[in-house]
Amino acid sequence: MKRYGKETAIDGLDLRIKEGELFGFLGPNGAGKTTAVRVISTLTGFSEGRVTVGGHDITKEPKEAKRLMGVIQQHISLDKDLTVEENMMHHAMMHKIPAKERRARIDALAGHVGLKEYMGRTINSLSGGWKKRAAIVCSLIPEPRVLFLDEPTAGLDIQARRLIWDLIRKLNEGGTTIFLTSHYIEEVEVLCGTVGIIDQGRLIAHGTPAELRERVGPVAVEYPDADRVTQYRYFPSRGEAEAFASSLGGPHGALIRDTCLEDCFVELTGRKVEDG
Repeated sequence: MKRYGKETAIDGLDLRIKEGELFGFLGPNGAGKTTAVRVISTLTGFSEGRVTVGGHDITKEPKEAKRLMGVIQQHISLDKDLTVEENMMHHAMMHKIPAKERRARIDALAGHVGLKEYMGRTINSLSGGWKKRAAIVCSLIPEPRVLFLDEPTAGLDIQARRLIWDLIRKLNEGGTTIFLTSHYIEEVEVLCGTVGIIDQGRLIAHGTPAELRERVGPVAVEYPDADRVTQYRYFPSRGEAEAFASSLGGPHGALIRDTCLEDCFVELTGRKVEDG
């Protein structure tokens, strides 16, 4: 539990993530996603409860827990006046990486994400997508077992977003456990094998995307009501959905489609993901 004065930002969040998972954390702005990341990654304290990372209690063994983690926050914290390479070297030294290992790690990671030709450019001269790649590389220099990505593609164009998606997949395939927060439904649906939905500081749903869709109903029907406002109904089978759509009549018809995670969120919370 995390409180700010009388306000409760996280309320009894019971969350278990397996090693090697690519876990997606969905919720509207202000739901507690970023606060949860900051608590788990030891960037802020909490009021009640217990948090362990890799078997280490973050209160009793903070140094051991921190050694396992890398964190990319929404706002990039690299030195904008330094070059990409200088930022990476700075991070390597801060994490006490032996001098003889720094260059090898940096070269390997920069090559992995296509940054080698940008090493001499200042952070301030890069586009948003390349800045994000540089930040991810810096977080990977100490070889974390768990990587927290808080809104990693916020503000990026679709091409840059997809490049970041490819990088996230590669990292996870290499064995890194990834905790991804986002309010982009399609991002979580495309990337994540397990999803948690948080609302008003509470975990209201947890499972695979397929399990969450099954919980709501795997087939959706969109149709306009008498006031031309779109309504949604969910059914366990396409046959039942088709029968319902046929019963509606009217000149405007209905759309039958597969249920998506956005449907799950709205059905479970009554709110759109982008709502504050």
